[in-house]
Amino acid sequence: MRCGIARHFLIVICSLAILASSHRHAQAEITAHQVHESIDNGVKFLLRKQKSDGSWASGGSWDIGVTSLTALALFNAKVPADHPQMALTLRYLRNSSNEPNRTYEVALMIMALAAAKDGGRDGGRIAKLVEKLEDSQIRRGEGRGGWSYGTAPGGRLNIQGGDNSNSQYAVLALRDAQEYGVEVSTATWERIRAHWLGAQNVDGGWGYSLTSKSSTGSMTVAGIASMVIVHSMLSDDANEIDEDGHPICCGTPEEDPYLKALERGVEWMTRNFAVGMNPKAHTWQLYYLYGLERAGRLSARRFFGQHDWYREGAEYLVARQHQFAGSWKGSGHMEDEIISTSFALLFLSKGLAPVLVNKLKYGPRDNNGRLTEQDWDNHHNDVNNLTKHISGLEKWPKLLTWQQVDSRAATVTDLHQAPVVFISGRYGYDFTEAERGKLKEYVSGGGTIFVESCCDGEDFDRSFREMIRKMYPDGEAELVRLGPDHEVYRSEYRLDSETVELWGVELGCRTVIIYAPDDWSCLWDKWRLRIPEKRAAALTSMVLRAMKVGVNVIAYATGRELMEKLDDNRLAADEGAQVKVSRGLLQVAKIRHAGSWNTAPTALRNMLFALNDKLGMVASTTERDLVAVDDNIFKYPILYMHGRHRFEFSRQEQENLRKYLDQGGFLFADACCGAPQFDKSFRELMEQIYPDAPLKRLPMDHEIFTSQLGGFDIRKVQRRAPESGSTKVTLKSNVFEVEPLLEGIEIDGRIAVIYSKFDISCALERQSSVACAGYVHEDAVKIALNVVLYSIAQ
Repeated sequence: MRCGIARHFLIVICSLAILASSHRHAQAEITAHQVHESIDNGVKFLLRKQKSDGSWASGGSWDIGVTSLTALALFNAKVPADHPQMALTLRYLRNSSNEPNRTYEVALMIMALAAAKDGGRDGGRIAKLVEKLEDSQIRRGEGRGGWSYGTAPGGRLNIQGGDNSNSQYAVLALRDAQEYGVEVSTATWERIRAHWLGAQNVDGGWGYSLTSKSSTGSMTVAGIASMVIVHSMLSDDANEIDEDGHPICCGTPEEDPYLKALERGVEWMTRNFAVGMNPKAHTWQLYYLYGLERAGRLSARRFFGQHDWYREGAEYLVARQHQFAGSWKGSGHMEDEIISTSFALLFLSKGLAPVLVNKLKYGPRDNNGRLTEQDWDNHHNDVNNLTKHISGLEKWPKLLTWQQVDSRAATVTDLHQAPVVFISGRYGYDFTEAERGKLKEYVSGGGTIFVESCCDGEDFDRSFREMIRKMYPDGEAELVRLGPDHEVYRSEYRLDSETVELWGVELGCRTVIIYAPDDWSCLWDKWRLRIPEKRAAALTSMVLRAMKVGVNVIAYATGRELMEKLDDNRLAADEGAQVKVSRGLLQVAKIRHAGSWNTAPTALRNMLFALNDKLGMVASTTERDLVAVDDNIFKYPILYMHGRHRFEFSRQEQENLRKYLDQGGFLFADACCGAPQFDKSFRELMEQIYPDAPLKRLPMDHEIFTSQLGGFDIRKVQRRAPESGSTKVTLKSNVFEVEPLLEGIEIDGRIAVIYSKFDISCALERQSSVACAGYVHEDAVKIALNVVLYSIAQ
């Protein structure tokens, strides 16, 4: 039997060269690694071009503006403010003799100083620059509410009534200033809104000026982004609470000209989308791409029509970067290498930001597939505000995004671009079988669905509960109220389970669907960076409490581990890719037992898929689960086992598993989320099978921790360590860099069992929460692959 297992390994190893070669040469989509490499090369180019005084020059007399643009790009590419060259640049920008007097330069300097986030020391200078921009806004006549080149008060020196290019940069700067903490008057924002609504052309796009009826790509993306920004900055503080002190959320909605204008702009971009050129303008290409990034990200669109704007733009830019210099050259008359490279870096770095939430668009449709109701979007700014709020919290990334996804058009892979899908509604809706199937596959692959009944939606509540019954008709999962000891009530803040009612569906490692019967998103919609002056204190308190509920659910669902765009999110998401490997090559069976043997149902498949995808191996992703007494276990060179609860093996199961291991088999096991019950049972089992060969920790010089077998160097990994304690206090979870802890049992000079007391399986599914004691996803994958490679090498 041992020879049979050895022959099986020989077949695998002999097949590796052929399959790995074809794997390496297969055409692959662009990856996050390639984008990061491109960004790094662009950063090096710009730093090489810096002048001795900290500035950058680019033909003409625009050094202040070019320096500000370049600094903005470098800060967004994560070059820190205390980098010696960036410190020199900040000194240049803070120098009072370098005073900007043109709209572009004033705006870009505000944006650069705000992006530096240098301890708040630039607040005074930003405030003066904001005053200059507000004073120079055009107040009367054609172009009212916009800007032109000059910054004289009242727009007196503005040319031809202003233009949309200068105006969009003023809007960007005022937004960044307000987020920095510098106030911008409501009147300024109201004039901006009137300007962009009035400047929109009949075809839905925007041109360079009010008199220009020819819409272009660069000006249309400017219009889309500016409309989103101004809408988020303006709020109606009147009548926000009723006479009983309740928030007013769900009156009869009036037609919103902003939403109508925004959709018309998006439709124009859908019809005219391009990345290789500025649509309808054919110049200023990279200026346009930076605008495209803003329009797509701020309007929460991953797609314009069928075009994934970031993926297509990133593929275009990476392919056209100068191979040796690391720079780009655009098509505009001022798009030299410094300006072009800055625009390219802004597109690549900001567009790569993690997507935190997918807001699901669903509902009845007409014959063309268009939604006929907007019940999915009762509170338009809800998820946008929650995402912006989380971006400002400690321990979270500082640039997070969200996006809208269509329940019919989106694939499971599309859903997996965010760790959370948010579903809200007031009225009942019967999701189709296909829609339910995608949502079910999404959660089984690591996603979390956050559902809310808004506007006292009794019909929605009934239809959602029916949806759960249809998703899990055999009763393998059900919706139950979460108790006070559930981690979601203390994942970031301490919440009272008596007053915050949450329900959930638990599968495997965690609660995968969380349902709130109360309307929290109404209050998210009312959140503002700066509390409106007229707002009642009671409403401010309600909004803050609602934000805490949202943050806790997101923290529980993600563990604050977030993927950038283009990160590999295909594990457990792309069934077609997972089952294409031929059977009869490397196969692994899963052991069934009474201790929740299938806690992480797709962990093994993900591990095998990663072997094929990351290492070019030939493993079958067709799964087989067996009890230990089944003699079919001898057909598999590797057995896999995990769980969360206590279990016992019968004498016959113990004897058969020992026979399998003695004859050359290999067992790989871990305790899901570090579950102490499973850990105790597994150790007892090993002691029963091998009383004279205890589990021993593998030393750090063991080859399994190095890359010498073709895997990864895992001598240092990231592991989450939740702090245990009372359920009445906030759950604290820290991620530390540690040496991995793997234990093994040696039989006849070889390691036959490898065990991890810390979680690997739930992390393989991206299912681990803040309460899960185990390795982060990326390192869990590396550990699992090294273990398999080691078992083969033996």
